[in-house]
Amino acid sequence: MSAVDLTGRAGIVTGGGKGLGRAFALHLASLGAAVVVNNRNREVDSAGRVAAEITAAGGRAVADYSDVADPHAGEDLVALALREFGRLDFCVTSAAVSAPAMFHKTSLEAFAAVQAVNVLGTAGVAAAAARHLRAAGGGRIVLVASTAGLHGEPTVSAYAASKGAVIALGRTIAEEGAARGVLTNVLLPYATTQMTDAGMAEQFRDAMTADSVAPVVAALVDPRGTLNGEVIVAANGSLRATATIEWGTVRVPAALDPEGLAGLLAASRAGKPHEYRTAQDAFADFAGETMP
Repeated sequence: MSAVDLTGRAGIVTGGGKGLGRAFALHLASLGAAVVVNNRNREVDSAGRVAAEITAAGGRAVADYSDVADPHAGEDLVALALREFGRLDFCVTSAAVSAPAMFHKTSLEAFAAVQAVNVLGTAGVAAAAARHLRAAGGGRIVLVASTAGLHGEPTVSAYAASKGAVIALGRTIAEEGAARGVLTNVLLPYATTQMTDAGMAEQFRDAMTADSVAPVVAALVDPRGTLNGEVIVAANGSLRATATIEWGTVRVPAALDPEGLAGLLAASRAGKPHEYRTAQDAFADFAGETMP
């Protein structure tokens, strides 16, 4: 397959004023895409600054300062892309916030504020894009999540919960959109950004660049691509495929204590791993193995 060429394509990148979003917007534009660069901060890490970089290099871009947590932001972004570029072919949701704190010290208000941006902000923009792309005959959506949502991470419970939700959302809309040519994948990047810099060990800081992840995004929005429902870890010019696994099925006795439960789980893990496309598939397989 030849290198990605996005000439004539147009897309939205949220969180595009800094970090990963900025790297994605600049790289996609360098491949010929017209980009709506979204970032809510008008003064620092401005979407306007990134859009100016793109246009100075001969590309096409427009800045948008919507807060993705605003229920109208998604439709506004789609409308802006159509107004400025006459089309919308892809959407990359990179906007995110974190509020580090031990779970027992996190207020419900702080927890909800993270969900508002990371979950509802992702869902609102992706839903608006999906509606347009389905009607247009297809397109690509990339949701940016985190391995914190795959494995959990101490001190960032709100962030981890939000990114786990984004992973599940991505797999769900991938299944829903496939028949209409709207393919969705989830990216779990490791990168040194404003959000991660304080916790990034010195020996990794220079290698884990946002720029090194951008080519994966470009390949995912390429209209020739057929990947759908993938959850991909990427960093430092490398990637890993991920999977959600259910192990072997074992019977539960009538009387069960903690030691017995631990033994059953060990026996399950010694069995055959199963990977499913949807929860319905997992249920059907489980029921088929356990029903008489």
